[in-house]
Amino acid sequence: MGPRRSAASSRGRLLLPLLLLGVSGFFQSYAVEVDIKDASNATCLYANWMMRFLITYESNNGDYKTTTLNLSSSATHNGSVCGNDTQAALVAVQFGEGHSWSINITKNNETYQGDFMTLTYNTNDTAVFPDAKRKGPVTIFIKDPAGPVQLNTVFVCHNSFVIEAENITQIFWNVTVQAFVQNGTVSKKETRCPADRPTSAPTVPPTSANATTAPTTAAPPAPTPPKPVENPDTGNYSLKSGNKTCFLATVGLQLNVSQDKPLLININPKTTVADGACGNTTATLKLNDGNSTLIGFTFAVKNASASVQKFYLREVNVTLLNHLNGSVISSADNNNLSKWDAFLGSSYMCRKEQTLQINENVQVHTFNLWIQPFLVEANKFATAEECLADSDLNFLIPIAVGVALGFLIILVFISYIIGRRKSRTGYQSV
Repeated sequence: MGPRRSAASSRGRLLLPLLLLGVSGFFQSYAVEVDIKDASNATCLYANWMMRFLITYESNNGDYKTTTLNLSSSATHNGSVCGNDTQAALVAVQFGEGHSWSINITKNNETYQGDFMTLTYNTNDTAVFPDAKRKGPVTIFIKDPAGPVQLNTVFVCHNSFVIEAENITQIFWNVTVQAFVQNGTVSKKETRCPADRPTSAPTVPPTSANATTAPTTAAPPAPTPPKPVENPDTGNYSLKSGNKTCFLATVGLQLNVSQDKPLLININPKTTVADGACGNTTATLKLNDGNSTLIGFTFAVKNASASVQKFYLREVNVTLLNHLNGSVISSADNNNLSKWDAFLGSSYMCRKEQTLQINENVQVHTFNLWIQPFLVEANKFATAEECLADSDLNFLIPIAVGVALGFLIILVFISYIIGRRKSRTGYQSV
């Protein structure tokens, strides 16, 4: 039988808040430390981490909005247990107005591993969900993608990483966890997450032996000119409602961020995950590239009560996250757009590059765009309405062909006239 558990057998305390500074405002999140004790008052499970959630929900008017849910300063950890060979360990946290999060951790021979996470958020919390259509608690189960960790080893991840499921984006950073702690002492041995592992060999610092071998008259190497950023690869993205595809998008995306210096970022479709929600009058596509870039596109229907309806791009939001601590480097939103409009039941296409101005510091460039946010049938794009830039190109091609044919007809006619004149001259009497 495993050690007895009680509310007094575990200890949790909140650390100093971390203030995350973004372009459009401040986000506040708290680090939580949970130290679970067994019956002998020895540590059997230790966890220290920071996290927050991006949640997409339906508002009273049928629109879909994305809100941020952070840990609060009054978080508790009731129900957390140590676990043993036959029982899973559990880290459980309760915070805010009826929100909770937990993770089951199972033991298997010489390793332990997270099994699944459970998030319950309460849309009755009007501060976070001010106009939610659905009221009450909503529970989401998320499979933990992390691999097994050796016993008597602590799992550490300082850099941020993202786990997505349904309409939830979970962001974690500064994570330290050890389940099934042995002898009541957290181990000194660490297993690092992939985000913390170096991607290149470290630079060898100069030593006293080689620092003086370089001649003092050697000229510095010529600076390497910056490599131009190529156009981004085109990605294919889709959303489903049940078993039916409800949103189709093909697009290459590039961000232009102007802060201390201009920065061009190509969104890599191979590492980008699509999420979002489909509705009758609004639809949202969220793209997460490499756990550091979040882009959201919101479409709406114009004149929903009219007999002839069109859809358009209404809002774009962009968030750049710091790999080191998960903080917001840049956050921009433009909810007053009127782009990419087409008749409902059609798709919108624009092969030419387009620029969406999000704010004075952030632009989104699109390439080879083909999108349909409503009324997708048989998992295929409907007939496309092309942008003006593409239409001009298609219009100029037949004009150029027509002009060329006109010149050819004129040349044939002139040649014919000249030939007739020469023929008449050859048959005149002497």
